[in-house]
Amino acid sequence: MASRRRSKSARPVRRAPTGRAASLRARATPAAVERFLVDEARLLDERRFEDWLALFTADATYWVPSEPGQADPLETISLIYDDRRLLETRVRRLRHPAIHAQTPPSRTTRLIGNVIVAPAAAGAIAATSTFQMVEYRRDKQRLWAGRAHHVLVPAGPTFRIRAKRIDLVNCDSVLDGISVLF
Repeated sequence: MASRRRSKSARPVRRAPTGRAASLRARATPAAVERFLVDEARLLDERRFEDWLALFTADATYWVPSEPGQADPLETISLIYDDRRLLETRVRRLRHPAIHAQTPPSRTTRLIGNVIVAPAAAGAIAATSTFQMVEYRRDKQRLWAGRAHHVLVPAGPTFRIRAKRIDLVNCDSVLDGISVLF
């Protein structure tokens, strides 16, 4: 009898998460995060830039490094490194009727895959995915491909983007002007 008590008490007690942690874990399923990333891609393909911008938090960053494995956007020049304010400016420019780099506007389609979800600091979620984007403009087609890294925070029944990093496969090659959002 006594040995049974000892073996039961020796087992660690696992408690189910409660409160905010449980709510976040319940919402942050791989399927829910993948749905969010696919919806984000759809907004960009449909040129709904203002709706896309609304997915970002006030302190968000959007980063496209210029070197493979680049660790810091401030130590080396980046292809794009925007805070929320610069991202708003980028969206306004894309909407301006006289923007030469998008006259006529690019048509794009994206594929999102290989989504991996993990917990991140401060109750956030880290989501890594691969993507391919075809851009068609002025009888030319370009293929963009790479890995996207999102830091997502819960916002009601969905998420908001605190940080987005796009590691292009060819980030260190000669690139014609980039006037699309990834």
